[in-house]
Amino acid sequence: MGILGKIFTWWDGATIGTLLWSARKGEHVGTDAQGNKYYRARKPSPDGRERRWVIYDGANDASRVPAEWHGWLHGSFDDVPESHLPPPRIWEADFTPNATGTASAYRPAGALERGGQRARATGDYEAWSPEG
Repeated sequence: MGILGKIFTWWDGATIGTLLWSARKGEHVGTDAQGNKYYRARKPSPDGRERRWVIYDGANDASRVPAEWHGWLHGSFDDVPESHLPPPRIWEADFTPNATGTASAYRPAGALERGGQRARATGDYEAWSPEG
């Protein structure tokens, strides 16, 4: 992305202003497996709460935040997630990006993108009529 894109766009990564603000006001806490960087404010807010945020490595998509970091961002625990992680289970799947709105999104039979033809109703359906 060019310099103008970094200055003015927010939907494909952090803007230059956000990056500068994070470096100046934030303390880098950790990085997840996808490259997202997590920060906390150096000073608490006036109401005493700690401000926490994420700078995405790529597109800004909240589904890219792993569960353990989601818990940290929302204040479920104070320590960084690595200290709270159980060992990975064999049935746990790797991260897959949210495919909504893309060519790889799920499209059931009958969807317009797949020709718009769906199976006919089987007879267990009776249309409502106001007279009946």
